[in-house]
Amino acid sequence: MNGELATLCAKLAALAQAQGLRLATAESCTGGLVAAALTSRAGSSDWFERGWVTYSNAAKIAELGVPAGLIAHHGAVSEEVAGAMALGTRCRSGAEWAVALTGIAGPGGGGAEKPVGTVWIAWAGPSGQLRARRYHFAGDRGAVREQAVGAALRGWIAALEGVTP
Repeated sequence: MNGELATLCAKLAALAQAQGLRLATAESCTGGLVAAALTSRAGSSDWFERGWVTYSNAAKIAELGVPAGLIAHHGAVSEEVAGAMALGTRCRSGAEWAVALTGIAGPGGGGAEKPVGTVWIAWAGPSGQLRARRYHFAGDRGAVREQAVGAALRGWIAALEGVTP
């Protein structure tokens, strides 16, 4: 894990602990990298509840309760699906805050409307907060995934600080 991600994880951990929060993740394109970054910190069991890697549409539906019609209508890489993933994660984990990521890391799979590097990230909080943001990251598969992890952590920190991610 690079130094910036370690710093972001430390800040998020401090915020979660200070606020008595538990966090959970749902990841598609990042394949568990957010959860791995968070749990690389000693003591993360005090504030990290659990994470899901829901790479397939079937997993998003079965594990997180994402409606199949939502995926069929908007596609797995969409604001609607990212939001449903975050809400499902929060509900099924019992954590106060959840983050969900869905995207196209490449090198294939992209198109004109959703090119490689498109990632939707959503954050769901305890008072009905739900925010989603679309990103477009440059670089190869590894670079897209690493940038997505950083964006997820930065957005989560902003949310816990009461700022719109």
